Amino acid sequence: MDDKESKVKKIVFSVIAACSLFALFGCNHRAETDTVQPAAMEELKPMQQSWRGVLPCADCEGIDTSLFLEKDGTWVMNEHYQGARREPSSFASYGTWARTADKLVLTNSKGEKSYFRAKGDKLEMLDRNGSPI
Repeated sequence: MDDKESKVKKIVFSVIAACSLFALFGCNHRAETDTVQPAAMEELKPMQQSWRGVLPCADCEGIDTSLFLEKDGTWVMNEHYQGARREPSSFASYGTWARTADKLVLTNSKGEKSYFRAKGDKLEMLDRNGSPI
């Protein structure tokens, strides 16, 4: 019986040792997959947001601007030129939007990009290269 008990103990020990090795290899592999490089362009989580404000204007008093970000990754911008002497003084544009680590990138229906960055609960318009104006 001692021989049989000894064999059972060896089998149980071998099974426990094998399971321990598999667990260690599994943990080691998991640590490698947890290292993630940040993406250059990342999507915002589904949401809907909007901003309103007045943009500077060279030949009018200002541009009343409303920007609406839709959950599906599209945007709509309405602009009304204050004190404009020519018609039409209101325009609408649309396109898709994405976010980098620090900027909101709007791409209009012609493929032209506009850049903004969050400043508190407001948006600050950036130049054509994405730098502060």
